[in-house]
Amino acid sequence: MSKDSKNKGTDHSKLKWFIEVFITTFVLSIIFSYISTNGVSNLNLVSSIIILVSVIAVGIIFDIIGVAVTVANEEEFHAKATKKVDGAKTSIKLIKNSAKVANICADIIGDICGVLSGAISAMIAAKIAEKTGTNLQFIISAVVASLTVGGKALGKELANKESTPIVHFVGTLLSRIYK
Repeated sequence: MSKDSKNKGTDHSKLKWFIEVFITTFVLSIIFSYISTNGVSNLNLVSSIIILVSVIAVGIIFDIIGVAVTVANEEEFHAKATKKVDGAKTSIKLIKNSAKVANICADIIGDICGVLSGAISAMIAAKIAEKTGTNLQFIISAVVASLTVGGKALGKELANKESTPIVHFVGTLLSRIYK
């Protein structure tokens, strides 16, 4: 096989992955945006804030998973797999596909959560402005950004230190879901 045909295969694979990521992100964004914006617009302020915090937390959790998968040591899971430890084989698959897993977790889900938290925070600010006449959009946006970035910074540190148990937990969860 020539070098050019290998590059074409790699380029095709990259293009296919780009298209899959693009379509997945587009569809998930529409679904989550529709649900959250319509849901939040009909809820009271406290419930809206709970949803906002939940969306931020989901973004942070998936960022943690994405980082943990990229830094985890595959050999530890091979030892567990030979002992037939639940979730070890799935954990190995996650690590072997770490670039795609990290892309899905940190980029697709994490970025969608970032966009959603911005939209939800704008709705919350509008609700507050409607009730009090005070525009707190800048403050609310700053708080949301700080919580997101600070949470992800702490999460990355946690993922680096505790990658094995994190990946094992996700591997076990996924193996149980797909049984």
